[in-house]
Amino acid sequence: MNDEDNTHGGKRAGAGRKSGTGTYREETSVMRVPNSQKPVISDFLEAYAKKQRLAQLKDHLDRIEEFTQLSAELDQVSLPLFESKVPAGLPSPADDHVDARMDPNAYLINKADKTFFVTIQGESMIEVGLMPGDKAVIEKDKVPAVGDIVLAMIDGEFTVKTLAKQKDGMPKLLPANSSGRYAPILISQHMQFEIWGVVTGSFRKF
Repeated sequence: MNDEDNTHGGKRAGAGRKSGTGTYREETSVMRVPNSQKPVISDFLEAYAKKQRLAQLKDHLDRIEEFTQLSAELDQVSLPLFESKVPAGLPSPADDHVDARMDPNAYLINKADKTFFVTIQGESMIEVGLMPGDKAVIEKDKVPAVGDIVLAMIDGEFTVKTLAKQKDGMPKLLPANSSGRYAPILISQHMQFEIWGVVTGSFRKF
């Protein structure tokens, strides 16, 4: 039997993990270390991998830096709600156009003690109406579902994105900006990932 007939044993061409696809996204090699130093080196490598991930994600996160927690009880506000279309200006409150009165707190907030606001910092979600400086309303006990806009934490950094899933079932965070500046964020088992709440609304001041 010649070498060409030997299909068993040995390393097959193309077998094994492809270069650049592991935890550290680069080629690796075997190195002997003292057993006592394995935990130290392992912790160092994990910190190094986390730093690499954050550097790669930095331009896609739109970091959230401002959190505002609501009080458990909200004051009721009653304002006129004009249902008719207004071509220019505002109708007088005395007009017949006032069909109802609305409480903005009740409109935006379902559970005051479970709701907080965050300020949008970047432009990755502008195509769903979340602009820089907007206040996003976050409901923290709402169960997130695929397609929801969520506030997520990745390796200690916060971002607002649309929740999706990868083919293997792991989460994926999608931007809403077709400029190509922001890429989807693929969550892996090596990342610290947590969803802090679901975005249920937003508001801005002109």
